[in-house]
Amino acid sequence: MKRSSINRRSALRIGSVVLLLGVQHIARGATIVAVRVWPSKDYTRLTIESDGEIKARQFFVAEPPRLAVDIEGIDLIPALRELVAKVRSDDPNISGIRVGQNAPGVVRLVIDLKQAILPQVFTLPPVAAYQYRLVFDLYPTQVADPLEALIAEKLADKQAGTAAAPTPAPGSDPIADLIAKQSGKQTDSKPPPAVVAEKDKDKAPSPTTTPNPAIPGNARPAPETAPVAKSKTDRLVIVALDPGHGGEDPGAIGPGGTREKDVVLQIAHRLRDRINQQPNMRAYLTRDADFFVPLHIRVQKARRVQADLFISIHADAFFTARPQGASVFALSEKGASSSAARWIADKENSADLVGGINVKAKDAQVQKALLDMSTTAQINDSLKLGSAMLGEIGNVGKLHKPKVEQAGFAVLKAPDIPSVLVETAFISNPDEEARLRSEAYQIQLADALMRGISRYFARNPPLARNRAV
Repeated sequence: MKRSSINRRSALRIGSVVLLLGVQHIARGATIVAVRVWPSKDYTRLTIESDGEIKARQFFVAEPPRLAVDIEGIDLIPALRELVAKVRSDDPNISGIRVGQNAPGVVRLVIDLKQAILPQVFTLPPVAAYQYRLVFDLYPTQVADPLEALIAEKLADKQAGTAAAPTPAPGSDPIADLIAKQSGKQTDSKPPPAVVAEKDKDKAPSPTTTPNPAIPGNARPAPETAPVAKSKTDRLVIVALDPGHGGEDPGAIGPGGTREKDVVLQIAHRLRDRINQQPNMRAYLTRDADFFVPLHIRVQKARRVQADLFISIHADAFFTARPQGASVFALSEKGASSSAARWIADKENSADLVGGINVKAKDAQVQKALLDMSTTAQINDSLKLGSAMLGEIGNVGKLHKPKVEQAGFAVLKAPDIPSVLVETAFISNPDEEARLRSEAYQIQLADALMRGISRYFARNPPLARNRAV
């Protein structure tokens, strides 16, 4: 009788544990709650989110290129099969995904690839709205040089607009000439009519196919250049536009469900179109679609194309719906100009935690050196740019603060590029959220930002500025 009572109590305890943890936890230890795929020309990210940490072993097969991953501690469930349908036909890197039960408690994932890639597989602890994440970042081993692409685009626009332009001499390469001139290296062929200006010699960028700069630790700084004594610029002026957040990181979310990452990308596209309409000017986007870019990679991208300006576009948020108005920020050497500026900088600098970076692949020493190189001259130029933009934004909407504020934004720390961060409005304010979603306001804002850029260049010609790399 006594033994039967003990057995009954033990059974009740075990049953309680099963009810508390769930059958899936007892069997395998984790349940898949979501799967996501984020394609882009820079890299494709695949994320498996679970309610417990899971482990994976990977091996890459070169011919045909594919990545096989054994995920331990789970069984094949419908959520994992959803990955197959989530691959888009226009994904630059993934051609398809196969998934199957390889062994009890082990699911094998085979990612068929369109080209050779450098995979990074890592895990992320719970943060913000996410639980545990197993992340696959698939970087192509070779990509087109972004500076060459910008120059080629501008040259194509010029050639389309001048049908009667002289035909290049046989054997000449006008695009190569433009790239070499942009970097300061001479070529034997003659370039088309004035498009770019002379710079220092022997500082040409790498050939057409180069290591991917989006991979942490794999980007090279922009080449050193010297000022050109001309009253008028005839080289390609590049403005780097940085739509905040993206991919796994939605940014702030308004009361109506508007995501910051979506509206700032729309505004950046509108501003890009206006910049590209200017003579000898081209916009470069750090992200042109919905994917995540780490903060330090955004800076590296701008430096790689030798950008003349860096403009990071965001939408502010606060705990209450009351705050409103746009703001412009520059970097600070001596701390934030206000407690609000410090709070906003801390919030924006936490994007890497939400978006998810591979800490093991990040070169801490290189990043610290880069972020410590910001100069007083760069900050002064940034304040001038911010002031010009703030004045124009004030003509189309309310301002949160009447002057440019300063704080330690990680994304503004390029030592050789005037850089500002524009908070276009408070997405947490219902009225301003509606304006941010409005096509009319986005057009007005893009026009104002373009006027601010033009005002800055009118007073600070790009050829009059040194670069210190």
